Amino acid sequence: MAITMGMITIDCADPRGLARFWTAALGTTVAQDYEGEFLILAPAEGGLPLALQRVPEPRAGKNRAHVDFGYEDREAEVKRLVELGAKEVGRHEVPGLAWTVLVDPEGNEFCVSAAVH
Repeated sequence: MAITMGMITIDCADPRGLARFWTAALGTTVAQDYEGEFLILAPAEGGLPLALQRVPEPRAGKNRAHVDFGYEDREAEVKRLVELGAKEVGRHEVPGLAWTVLVDPEGNEFCVSAAVH
């Protein structure tokens, strides 16, 4: 028997503040709020819930894990996310795939990718 993925959790200093970015980015809502310490965002159709968890220490160094999002029009989506408060930090391409690395308002890395034809 194997475990199953139930949720993706991002550590942060201000879960409610960061929820403003992620709910707009994902087109979702806060489904559960545990006194501002732990928030669960409602999953997009067919997706996993995203949780935001308060931690006392600031993020240091590169994320050891991050979330990857796919989008057909990567450039348009990156532009929209930057307008919401993300920052672009890198672009990469390998045969058949291109992705943009961004950070959310608290510096947590995530990527938006698209197939390259």
